[in-house]
Amino acid sequence: MIVIENLTKRHGSTPCVDGVNLTIAAGGVTSIIGPNGAGKSSLLSLIARLMDKDSGRVQVDGLDIDTTRSEVLARRLSILRQDNHISSRLTVRDLVGFGRYPWSQGRLTAQDRAKVEEAIGFLHLEDLADRFLDELSGGQRQRAHISMVLCQDTDYVMLDEPLNNLDMKHARNMMRLIRRAADELGKTVVLVLHDINFASWYSDHIVAMKAGRIVHAAPVAEIMQPDVLSSIYDMEIEVQEMDGKRIGLFYA
Repeated sequence: MIVIENLTKRHGSTPCVDGVNLTIAAGGVTSIIGPNGAGKSSLLSLIARLMDKDSGRVQVDGLDIDTTRSEVLARRLSILRQDNHISSRLTVRDLVGFGRYPWSQGRLTAQDRAKVEEAIGFLHLEDLADRFLDELSGGQRQRAHISMVLCQDTDYVMLDEPLNNLDMKHARNMMRLIRRAADELGKTVVLVLHDINFASWYSDHIVAMKAGRIVHAAPVAEIMQPDVLSSIYDMEIEVQEMDGKRIGLFYA
């Protein structure tokens, strides 16, 4: 369980995360949605200790992130950021192996190598394992980065806009893999998404942010309501049901 208490981060005098209180239960997929500038990515970075907070508290399974050693936290929580500036002359296998650093400090054991191959297989990257990153499509590279995060073998996996620059087909396939990671590997996945329909289709819970604050946090069905979505995005959004799932529609 991740427990966030009165978490605040300011850029100058402007809060990007403003007194956030939130509990994320262990298990399943939680999507963080909201308009641009709502504070979604900043919240994820604060939880993962990639950004210094101004005030508040974050606990991961009872571990206070301010006092927990980095190597201990890195074995409990992993994060994939939007800006992955990693050398393109790495192979996929090399990249995925970075995920084992919290466990091996760069000296891979036989167990580490087995974890690498397991993560490569889970993301269906076997045929690409020895290819360089700059030889891959955007969707393939994104799978390789998520494979690296899964190879870290943490209970909590945080993904900041994992569908960035993916077309609809690749975005759907990516969400299916993320859903499998929660269901088959027992991961607690927390991700930032812009597409409310992907959030609806594949998530268990949705957290909605606006102007740095949590405005709604509930199971999917409670968020996917016309009045709730319209208030989040300041535009009229209709909701329809399809195959037992709810999708949001807007008109240009």
